[in-house]
Amino acid sequence: MLTYNLLYLLIFFFTADNQHVNLPPTQNQLVEETIPESKPRPKIAITFDDGNTADMPGLSLDEWNGQILSHLDRFGAKAIFFATGGQLNSPKGRAMLQDWNDNGHWIGNHTYNHPSLNHEQVSLEYYKNDFLKNDPFLARYSNYVSLFRFPYLKEGDTKEKRDGFRLFLEQEGFKNGHVTIDGSDWYINSRLLNRMKRNHQADITDFKNWYVQHHLERANFNDSLATVLTGRKIKHVLLLHHNLAASLFLDDLLDALVNEGWEIIDAMEAYQDPIYNHSPQTLPAGGNFLRALSKEAGIYGKLFAHAPEKEGYLKNEMDRLGL
Repeated sequence: MLTYNLLYLLIFFFTADNQHVNLPPTQNQLVEETIPESKPRPKIAITFDDGNTADMPGLSLDEWNGQILSHLDRFGAKAIFFATGGQLNSPKGRAMLQDWNDNGHWIGNHTYNHPSLNHEQVSLEYYKNDFLKNDPFLARYSNYVSLFRFPYLKEGDTKEKRDGFRLFLEQEGFKNGHVTIDGSDWYINSRLLNRMKRNHQADITDFKNWYVQHHLERANFNDSLATVLTGRKIKHVLLLHHNLAASLFLDDLLDALVNEGWEIIDAMEAYQDPIYNHSPQTLPAGGNFLRALSKEAGIYGKLFAHAPEKEGYLKNEMDRLGL
């Protein structure tokens, strides 16, 4: 609760210059105030990272991957799959990506081997070559688009790496596949797998509820943060991973978002928002796009911090809940 109170206080400070003394309302003003103003709905696009071709407890690849596609189809959501070629360059992987393509979803570049640009042993030239290795692998798909997502959202720990790869992307005609809403679905998925490996018919209602709550809290907090930074409703991009948790719980998450007033939009539409044209000048570079913007503005970590981002928070909470 303290986190949100500080955030709303920050919103007040950002808008305080526009405050004025309220005079007694006129009759016209009284009439106007009785007409409810329509509030813009927050908008969110869905994206997936990596790619997995393994069977899951009780489910084949075709079954659990098909469930993700069915969930998206139910909501009319067109996602971007940021694919890592090294994990998918097999008959099963290529067929799986073709299913996403044929269902009208977009395919983006996520490197071939999933290196971190911040790693001291990963040079700028190696990273460029890894991007280029993935490009022809993905070019076979008709819905391949010129969007790139950095593995681990790491965009470089030095000015040379950060600016060098940004220039390279521009020269290749690509844009950054930024993320404004991300959670720890990969960690939730790892603990879900542990339970289901013991018993693939186990009751997983508690995992479903936590998965939905975790992402819904992230979405609402980050929408408030975006309002602080921009003074408007932006088009958000949610990062999920291609995994069992998404297969089992994505429909519940999308239901919850819609019930909270969110509008689910095409992922390519989201990236038309002009906010994504900015490149924060932070180091280390990358991470959640809104966090990078707030760090650039000098407000993140000073006036507020989001509790779920603290080290150990998620593990402690899931331990407490018996997950």
